[in-house]
Amino acid sequence: MRGVRTALARPDLLRTQLRAALRVHPAGKVRLLIPMITDAAEILAVRGIIDEIKAEIGIRDRIELGAMIETPAAALMASALVREVDFLSIGSNDLTQYTLAMDRGHPELAGRTDALHPAVLKLVAAAAGAGAAAGKMVAVCGGVAADRFAVPILLGLGVRELSVVPAAVPAIKRQIRSLRIDDCRELAMHCLELASAAEVRASVTRTMGPGDMR
Repeated sequence: MRGVRTALARPDLLRTQLRAALRVHPAGKVRLLIPMITDAAEILAVRGIIDEIKAEIGIRDRIELGAMIETPAAALMASALVREVDFLSIGSNDLTQYTLAMDRGHPELAGRTDALHPAVLKLVAAAAGAGAAAGKMVAVCGGVAADRFAVPILLGLGVRELSVVPAAVPAIKRQIRSLRIDDCRELAMHCLELASAAEVRASVTRTMGPGDMR
């Protein structure tokens, strides 16, 4: 029981959290992101509660609502999910461990939970493509967003927002300024057809040069 499942199982807690968020001033500045989504019904349930609370406390401002893409189900259903939200955010850590069936906290498996595995990248591509088709922002958070091997691939797949720790911002910005989007797209399409995360990382090194990855 995680994320939206816990929230909908405990509507009393969800309502308290949403009511607090909706009272933030100035009104309409808060954006809400629903975690661990697997289908559109979960989004609609949360949106219905938000609308009820807005009516209760007299808020008319539109509240932007997003869905976390953290499960393979959400990535594969992204084209349906994006119709019900304003933006998507790909949670790369959970998406990787659920895709690869490897607990990132397991001492023997944590080192193999690499978000650059082609299976994970294909799910990222599906979500990014759905967002682009709908004209809505798709962000990536989690460790891969600050992985300099991953940045050109994510850009090539259509991701346009990366959520990273403050210390990583200057280096990531500098790297992005050095890239050409056409090169990123070509690299990303190539990496989707590779067999392992190791092959993906080797391909990035060959394409971008080892100096660019420091």
